[in-house]
This record gives sequence, structure tokens and C-alpha cells, in this order.
Amino acid sequence: MTTTTRTGGEPILLAFSGGLDTSFCVPWLKQTYGRPIITVTVDTGGIDAAGARTLAERASQLGAIEHHLIDARADYFDKVLKFLIMGNVRRGQLYPLCVGAERVLQAQVIARMALQLKARMVAHGCTAAGNDQVRFEVALRTLAPDLEIIAPVRDRAFKRPEQLKYLQDHHLPIPPYGAAYSVNRGLWGVTIGGRETLTSAGSIPEEAWVLSQKAFTEPRPEERHSVGFTQGVPTSLDGVALDPVTLIETLETLAGPFGIGRGIHLGDTVIGTKGRVAFEAPAAEVLLNAHRELEKLVLTGKQARIKESVAQPYGDLVHEGQHLDPVCRDIEALLLSSQARVSGEVTLLLRPGCLFVEGVTSPYSMMAASKGVYGEAAGEWTPTDALGYSKMLALSGIFHKRAGSLPGAAES
Repeated sequence: MTTTTRTGGEPILLAFSGGLDTSFCVPWLKQTYGRPIITVTVDTGGIDAAGARTLAERASQLGAIEHHLIDARADYFDKVLKFLIMGNVRRGQLYPLCVGAERVLQAQVIARMALQLKARMVAHGCTAAGNDQVRFEVALRTLAPDLEIIAPVRDRAFKRPEQLKYLQDHHLPIPPYGAAYSVNRGLWGVTIGGRETLTSAGSIPEEAWVLSQKAFTEPRPEERHSVGFTQGVPTSLDGVALDPVTLIETLETLAGPFGIGRGIHLGDTVIGTKGRVAFEAPAAEVLLNAHRELEKLVLTGKQARIKESVAQPYGDLVHEGQHLDPVCRDIEALLLSSQARVSGEVTLLLRPGCLFVEGVTSPYSMMAASKGVYGEAAGEWTPTDALGYSKMLALSGIFHKRAGSLPGAAES
């Protein structure tokens, strides 16, 4: 945290990512409102020590009188990511909610900071066309309805080239991606938006990828790793116990250079339009696949089906910024209950663009608990039992066919 003497009256608290939108907001808010600006970065992943220093320096150069960096990675895992793993949550059967899922947590931190710093005005850099404006404001209005929320980029309809020119004209620092790409990074991955994602036709260029550049032009030799879970929570990597945050960050460095978790998601936005974004989620890709396969070994079929029926709505609520709704606590309770036996180890093979689950083991294996061998030998049942079961299972189909043949029945 960097701090300078506060002057100029009541401050405006700005949710600061260091990207173009929030970089523009610092001097513009200061000039327009004549108030001191305090920047707050809520670290939900993707910020190393050098990045933290850069953010603090940039905020100061842009005119902020204070800059706060709050490490919320552990909270992010405990309150959000843990349940996305337990629910095997993906949007559109592809996108693992790389960024966006953390916005409500970030809003909670911002609301607390506003109270501590006695700021009644909170600003963000979201646009009118994106999801984050909804996520931030729903959470902020729920947590602190008396706060005044300012959204210059949205409400004044500033375009990225206009913001870039404003910074250049005032000789202020430009974020590394300038106006070309909007890059968001967190513990669960990276999203990248640019002119290519404004249509559905093509991909972003190779140099625009953040974690997986050269994954296919300079492929790495395959690697084998194992991930251990305890009651649905990832707790070890290659036999070494790690806290979840460290494990996720380590997996990102292992799987990212293979191009694992790279994709482009096309789906429905919170505001009802179709949207498209490139993403890189190597750790999420590894953990979601590994967890899913371990669950298959230890859960009953009914457990898996019921859990799946609530996991998708849970993902939708998180995506839409509705994580504070009490129904999310109800779903989380079910997810936690379902994970009582989801403990074991998953062996994985990493190849360029490919993650292969080689095998799973667990002390709660339902496969090992059976005396039968699939396709080979009966276990707790006899051949006669199997014959009777097949006959009984066919009854509804037999009756349906027979009913269609009765006198007076219409052909279907």
C-alpha cells in the first residue's frame, strides 16, 4: 500500500485494475469532480510482486493520492472457486468462469474499504456493454445501498481510443495493451477481448495470448502429474501438500505453456446480448477435469445427477453477480455435503493442447467396493437375477407397444 496526505475533501474510491478503463478514470475523475482519488486493487490472482509495484506506481503517476492492494485470493477460493470445482461449473459447457466470478467478492472488499476510509462515492471502469457493470453494482447496492456509484466509461460512453488519447494528451502512463486488447487476469485464468472477438468468425492472433504463446509452434515434451483432493478440495500436487491458492498458481505455470485451457467462449451475456471472449484457464481445466473423474468413482449416480441439476444454476448466479442471494448458500450446502467422499488422487498426462486423465484412485472407490467386474463376472447378483432384471426393465416399453396395438388405438 502506498499512502500520501489526503487533500481536497471527501475522496472517491476507485476499483482499480490498472487497465485502460480504470487508468483513464483516475485523472478524469480527479479533473471532473475535483476530489482526491483513492485506488483499490482487490487481488484475486494474477498479480506478482513486480505487478503489485507497477500498479502502485501507475496509480500514483495517474494522480491517485492513495493506493491499496488487498490480497483476497484465499477468500476467493474459499467463497467462490471451491464451489465452482465441486459443481464442475462451466458456462456453455466450455468456459470455466475465468474472470467475472470474483467481481462480487471484489465489490465486498470495496464496500468495506469505503466504510473504513469514510468514502461515500465509489467508481468503477465498466462499460455499458459488458457484464461487470451488473456484477459490481448489484453487489454494491446490496451491501452498501447508500454509496453513490460512478461509472464514467459507461455513463459518458467513452471509447477505448478516446481514453487512450486522453492519457496521451495528458502525458500519463499507458497500460501495456493500450487500446488493442482488454486483458483481465485472476486466479482462475485470463480473458482477452479485442476486435477479433467482436464477431463470431475468427480467433485472436498468437501474440495476443498471455499464458500459452508458442504452445503449438514450440511444443513441449509431455509431462505426467498427479492432483490430490480431500473432500472435493485440491490439496496436493505430485504428492506434495499445498494450499489451494499455491496449487492453482503452480498448475497455471505447468499447464499454461501446453496451451491447455485455451479457448474462445461464445454465449449469452448478463444483459441479454451474445458475447465472445478468448480465455486461458490452464489450472481450471486441469482441476475441473480431474475432479469430475474422481467424482465418477465415488458418487452414486443419483448424487451426481442431483448435484449437476443445481450446479449449473449456481454457475449462472455467480456469472450474473447474484452470488449474495441466499439461494447460493443453499446450493453450497448441498455441494459441500456431496463432497464428503470426494477424496483421492488423479493422474494426468499433459501434452500440447491436450489434457488426458490417465486414472483415479480413492479409498471410497465404489468400483473397488463391488464384487462384480464390469463386462466379465457377476458379483452381488446371479445370472438369474440379471435375466429377471432385464425382463422387468423392459416392461414399460412392452406395455407401451402393446397399448398401441389395442383395438381402437390410433397409430402414432
